[in-house]
Amino acid sequence: MADAARSALDSFEIITTSGILLWSKKYASVNPNIVNSFISDVLIEERVQPGSDGKWYKKDSYTLKWTSSNDFGLIFIAVYQSLLQLTWIDELLDTVKKLFTTLYGEQLKKPHTSTIECHFDDYFENRMRELEKKAGGPRPIASNVDSRSTTPTIVKGQWDAPPPPPPMPGIMKSHSKPRTPAPSGNLATPATPEIARPISPAPGSGSHLLSVNKRPVRGSRGRRGPASATYPSSGEEVSPARGGGGKKFGKNTKKMRRWDADGNADEEDPNTVLDYSAPNPNSTDEEAERGRDGTRKVDYIDQREWGSKTSKGEFVLKDLDMEVSAILKESNQKDTSASGSSGGLGAFSLFRNLVGGKVLTKADLEKPMAAMLDQLLKKNVAREAALQVCDSVEKSLIGQKTGSFQSIEVPVRAAVEASLRKILTPTNSLDLLREIQTKRSGRRPYVISIVGVNGVGKSTNLSKICFFLLQNKYKVLVAACDTFRSGAVEQLRVHVRNLKELTEREGGVVELYEKGYGKDAANIAKDAVAHGEAEGYDVVLIDTAGRRHNDQRLMSSLEKFAKFANPDKILMVGEALVGTDSVLQARNFNAAFGSDRSLDGFIISKCDTVGDMIGTLISMVFATGIPVLFLGVGQNYQDLRTLNISWAVKLLMS
Repeated sequence: MADAARSALDSFEIITTSGILLWSKKYASVNPNIVNSFISDVLIEERVQPGSDGKWYKKDSYTLKWTSSNDFGLIFIAVYQSLLQLTWIDELLDTVKKLFTTLYGEQLKKPHTSTIECHFDDYFENRMRELEKKAGGPRPIASNVDSRSTTPTIVKGQWDAPPPPPPMPGIMKSHSKPRTPAPSGNLATPATPEIARPISPAPGSGSHLLSVNKRPVRGSRGRRGPASATYPSSGEEVSPARGGGGKKFGKNTKKMRRWDADGNADEEDPNTVLDYSAPNPNSTDEEAERGRDGTRKVDYIDQREWGSKTSKGEFVLKDLDMEVSAILKESNQKDTSASGSSGGLGAFSLFRNLVGGKVLTKADLEKPMAAMLDQLLKKNVAREAALQVCDSVEKSLIGQKTGSFQSIEVPVRAAVEASLRKILTPTNSLDLLREIQTKRSGRRPYVISIVGVNGVGKSTNLSKICFFLLQNKYKVLVAACDTFRSGAVEQLRVHVRNLKELTEREGGVVELYEKGYGKDAANIAKDAVAHGEAEGYDVVLIDTAGRRHNDQRLMSSLEKFAKFANPDKILMVGEALVGTDSVLQARNFNAAFGSDRSLDGFIISKCDTVGDMIGTLISMVFATGIPVLFLGVGQNYQDLRTLNISWAVKLLMS
């Protein structure tokens, strides 16, 4: 995606109204006369090109769009090829203006500013990649058409034209024989026109996908025959006694069944393997390249999208995406506040009615504290935690004297922010890489176990952590200890396969340790750690089965698991979507490992789905005193971030 973005935009410049270049980013060589002509024609002589309405400027083969900041005397200019239709340029200009003026506004306000000290490249790259990804890439303009052809004239090497739309149902000719109607009295699906759908590989074509036996399934109401197309009702199985033929079977095994696009069922060979993630020794090189399911290899992920290298060579996660979002959100709120006539909205507007220069009493704070409680509850903070925050704020404000000309909003905001920061600030180091490095001096690997309730994303976030560790060239063993959920082992097998492909050039090593289903998870975890120690692995990541936090029978097995595996870190995955129940979840899991062991950190998943309603962070940390180690912000391997406390506090206070 980054490569596409670099090819789309040729240049971006930020200049002052006096013509001084403050910052620029170039992706292609652009003649300086292009921008100079724009400055001369548009900014100085105020000319408007016909049909542009002052929204764009064209010179040679380039199109220029711009915006200005009158408060700081800046002009923001984007330059790209006129052949491309970049729908996101206007939004890029607007957001870059907000980011630049917010980050470097103090320097820009100084008189006679001709240079500023800034590191704006990462912010710009981050925002441009996000907009490019959201827009789906640049689109060539199809206006330059050869008179002898209906195909747009596009320079070789540019983006390919989009594929033609699929044919409409009913227009495509059917390549299969029409289905013969079933005899009267049978419930059969009526014949429908053939529609466009993916074509399965033909038998004998060399594909390793097993072909389906094309024979009708015998049902209780249908007669088997060459023209019969009847099928059993839902949940009905074919028994040997009803099948006729006089054959007797020792055990009636359920046959695997494949459903086609028309909803028709075909029985498969009982020996058919449905695990498409397993490698096939008979596959061709092309099939191996695409994968068994027909998909291509996993796309390479640029490290700069989600982290950076330190001076020591360690790869660390970043929270730049959240910082950018927070800056833009804060800027938008300032714009809204400036355009409004009320002078302020939300819980803090009640504090403006209090008179400055007085000693605050409990009666003075009664209504404002009720409004603050409502604010926190709307942000998805559990009621117990919200009451504790309001109580601590109220105690700190009672007896405090406000300045004569100072709004009460200032000390109140400071008190609320201080209370939230105190809850979220960890009391010990969260440097996971340093802990692993220290552990490497011994033989035993660093063991991390992932626990949580059902469906919160334990396996997904384990894979994200594994990808993060592989960037630091660690040798990682993934232990499949969810022996209950169907598909759990296969899910990790696919993750490990993908991670191997992604880290080929980074030098990390990852393998899967699994013993199938129905086994004791604690013993598998113990064996996995012993195997990791024998084979020289640096880290062992243990996946566990999801369990309800209020089911004592399921929770009791965690104590045995902790004793057998003896993990260095036990991380609980909690959803950002959960509300008041988050407090009970955190407390029950924290107490489930015995009197001498507890949780070591939280991973809050699905933070990208809740907007500013991130109260689960406060609730779970408040309930246990356990810090938040990671945040899940998407479904890709690179969608893992560390917690930025300032970002979290700003969202809760917005």
